[in-house]
Amino acid sequence: MDMDNQRHIVRPGITGWAQVNYPYGANIEDTKQKLMYDLYYIKHWSFWLDLKIVYKTAMVVLHKKGI
Repeated sequence: MDMDNQRHIVRPGITGWAQVNYPYGANIEDTKQKLMYDLYYIKHWSFWLDLKIVYKTAMVVLHKKGI
């Protein structure tokens, strides 16, 4: 299975590992970088990683860094 198809194994959600670790991207290099974060998530998924994503999402929202 190629990398792009692996990314579709995980259902989309409100937030994710790529969203809390990498700024919004507008070019192909940013897209590749976010893909690498998504593949990391697939390979290293755990309850604790999900908990870390929830925490980092809350910090982004509370500190208004997503604006």
